[in-house]
Amino acid sequence: MTHTALKKLWVELALPVLLFALLYVFSANSTNFYFPSLSAVLHQFGALWLGPRFVADVIPSFQRLMAGYLLACLLGIALGIPVGIYRPLRRAVEPVLEFFRAVPPVAMIPLLIVSMGFGDGMKITVIVAGAIWPILLNTVEGVKSIDPVLDETCRTYQIRGLARLRHFILPSASPQIIVGMRLGLSIGIVLMVISEMFAALDGLGSAIIYFQRSYEIPQMWSGVLMLGLFGFALSVVFRLFERWALKWYVGMRDLERRN
Repeated sequence: MTHTALKKLWVELALPVLLFALLYVFSANSTNFYFPSLSAVLHQFGALWLGPRFVADVIPSFQRLMAGYLLACLLGIALGIPVGIYRPLRRAVEPVLEFFRAVPPVAMIPLLIVSMGFGDGMKITVIVAGAIWPILLNTVEGVKSIDPVLDETCRTYQIRGLARLRHFILPSASPQIIVGMRLGLSIGIVLMVISEMFAALDGLGSAIIYFQRSYEIPQMWSGVLMLGLFGFALSVVFRLFERWALKWYVGMRDLERRN
């Protein structure tokens, strides 16, 4: 690892490590039932989440999130591209999109429970219903904002169909699409937890609400800590994916800055 990479890593980790150390020190003598010491939370974390509960709760949550999130990405990009390309289609569907975007996915959970039951299908549907919107809308905006000069060049050289989509539209819109995917992942994690709190026998949300109802407060906080680490790990993985997917874009931007 280079000196620059080590410096960046230290800058990113310095504040979390400092806050963690301060919380550990100031909570050491806590007698508050609802806010136990961090040492007690860490003890429960090791006993619960570094054992069988990781497989029993974290893995199911991850599987539901990935199923819903990847489906939202597929649908959002597939629907957003034609809506962004064809202006008459965009004008026709924008009122419908705005209406459904305004409906909170959480409000659909009771209806989905009645129609789909308590299985994974309901939870995946809730994740899709929330995560799809930033992906869809950012795809539309990305396609709308493609360079008109390059677009006219493609038409002049008769680059059409799948070739135009693959080599011009998708690369041009990809920075905006990646932004939507990042926002969709955050929304998906929130909806994953909420759907599991409503109706699930396993998963992070189900474990946290079970500990809360059982007044096992250190265990509950350990679940919250596990959820935070879960989201952080996914954000790191997504950042690596973003760097890979936009390597050409970052290189072009750095070249423009040097010039």
